[in-house]
This record gives sequence, structure tokens and C-alpha cells, in this order.
Amino acid sequence: MKSLVGHVTKAAVLIARLATGVAFLTIIVAVIIQLLGRSGFVPAMIWTEELTRFALLWLTAFGAGLGLRTGALVNVDIISEALPGKQPWMLRLFAAVVTAGFALMLISPAALFTKIGARQTAPALGIHMDWIHAAALVTLLVLGIFAILRVIGMIIGTDDGLPTKSAEEL
Repeated sequence: MKSLVGHVTKAAVLIARLATGVAFLTIIVAVIIQLLGRSGFVPAMIWTEELTRFALLWLTAFGAGLGLRTGALVNVDIISEALPGKQPWMLRLFAAVVTAGFALMLISPAALFTKIGARQTAPALGIHMDWIHAAALVTLLVLGIFAILRVIGMIIGTDDGLPTKSAEEL
């Protein structure tokens, strides 16, 4: 069980990292094209700003789980970590359970939000907005998966619920 959870976690981290990297690379390329267009080196392209905003949404969608794992999300732990004994661990477990619960609870409304986007088209890119609205759904799925993996890892003893200290631990 421990090795299965470890493999699933590593796979989830790898997929999230790759997708975050692709989104970040998309932002970089779109901004460079935008700057070149403003400088007169290439014709100005109106779609670059829209693509940058959409790629930022997808970067957030895939990066949310990584942020949960590394402790990059907002976390007030000064009180919980000062508690005695096993109480800090119990609070971290509770927080992971609540995070997973909220993420799972919001998947259905996010799916509806994504469906609504099919009726709209992005003005500059001309793509259906359900592709963009799906970032909200993916954010919840990724965050839920990473929170569930944390809960399972804490219960079976492979994760202490603390943020990872380095990229190698991801």
C-alpha cells in the first residue's frame, strides 16, 4: 500500500509539474510575442494577452496541488505547531480532510460552470470558453487529489502532513 501511494503521488507530482511547465512556457512565449509586436519587430497580435491570461489560469490549476504539497499555499500554522504531542499532526490531517472535502464538493458546480462556457467564445482566440472554464474544474480535481493523497499518506505513515522541504522530496 505504501509503495502504491508513493508511486501515485510521484506520478501526480510529475504530471502537475509538466502541465505547470507547459502553461508557464505558454505564458513566456505569448508575452515575448506581445513584446515583439509592441516593439515593431513583428505585427502586433491581439490574441497574446488573452492567451497569457488563460495560460495563467491553467498554471494555477495544475500548480494548486503542488502548492499544497510544498506549503506554498496560505497556511497559518504558528498555533497548531505549538500544540503538544500529536495535536499538530491531527490538525494537519483535519485540514487535509477539509481541503479534500471542499474540493470534491465543488466539483459538480465547477463542471456546470465549465458547461456554461461552451456557449461563449473567447473574442481574440476564438475558442470555446469551456476550455478556459475547465481550469476551475481541474484546479479542484488536482487540489482534491493532492489532499486525498496527503490524507492517505498521513494515515499509512508515509506523509507527516508537513510541507515538503525540497524539490527532490516532491
